[in-house]
Amino acid sequence: MKVAIIDYNAGNIQSVSYALERLDIEHEVTDNAEVITSADKVIFPGVGEASTTMNHLKIMGLNRLIKDLRQPVLGICLGMQLMCRHSEEGNVDCLGIFEVDVNRFDNNFNPDFKIPHMGWNQLQNIQDSWIPKELNGEHVYFVHSYFVPVNENTMAKTDYITPFSAAIQKNNFYAVQFHPEKSAAAGQKILKAFLNIES
Repeated sequence: MKVAIIDYNAGNIQSVSYALERLDIEHEVTDNAEVITSADKVIFPGVGEASTTMNHLKIMGLNRLIKDLRQPVLGICLGMQLMCRHSEEGNVDCLGIFEVDVNRFDNNFNPDFKIPHMGWNQLQNIQDSWIPKELNGEHVYFVHSYFVPVNENTMAKTDYITPFSAAIQKNNFYAVQFHPEKSAAAGQKILKAFLNIES
């Protein structure tokens, strides 16, 4: 199996590579269109600012490439948000794979909730999907200030200030708001589950 990790103007890509190394999965960190399109699985990770990153994707032509991929694609954190229609972060139009907008957390009613949201939250209401149902109630690691609301593509949710999507799926596109590569045994199971999806 060949796995491509999309290399673009975003942080945290190396930690995903290390996670795949721990699973003994052959992979390549690349921005090469041919390598990405020929991979069996594609991972679209990232930490960064949405509008800056979308501009970089457009310059590289990766915005069109990602939308046209036909193999299983996993978006992680910023990667998940950029798969959506629009983000309040920088007021930017994103890839539009998921017809939902990304919102900023609002803690005005309770400043005890810190933004960004950093820490471990439970996976809840896991649907019949690629995420093993045995992980319902398990904790995974989040770092973010923006979130994807619960919508028709939500496969698992969690709660911080408001309920939001922890994982979404549409056709061959899969995405998680948390960082599976930093989520210990639960995260490893989720990465394995994605890698085992039939193309």
